[in-house]
Amino acid sequence: MTDDDIRDLFAGLGPVTIKRMFGGKGIYHQGVVFALEVDGEILLKADALSASEFVAAGSRQWVYTGHPGRKPTAMPYWSIPESAIDDPDEMALWSRRAYEAGLRARK
Repeated sequence: MTDDDIRDLFAGLGPVTIKRMFGGKGIYHQGVVFALEVDGEILLKADALSASEFVAAGSRQWVYTGHPGRKPTAMPYWSIPESAIDDPDEMALWSRRAYEAGLRARK
C-alpha cells in the first residue's frame, strides 16, 4: 500500500504522518501512533477498552512471530473490520477508536 493510499484510507480521521519502522510503517495522527502497516496489511491499535469491539467485528489480532525460537507475541493491533474497508464513514469510526487507544497508551 502506498503512502497516498494510506492517507486516503484515513482521510475521515484527518491528516496522518507515515514513518518507516521495523520493516513496515507506523501511522500517526497528531503525533500518536494508531495504526501500522505490516506485510502490506493495515492494522489498527486497540486496548483493553476497545479490543472487544474488534473481536465483535470479526477482526484478527496481529501476532508477532519474531525470530525462530521465540514465542509468538499477541500485539495490540487488529485487522480492519471488513465492513469498514469500502465505507469511509465506518472507517473513520474505527480510525477514531484506534486513535483513542493510542492516546490512552501514552498515559
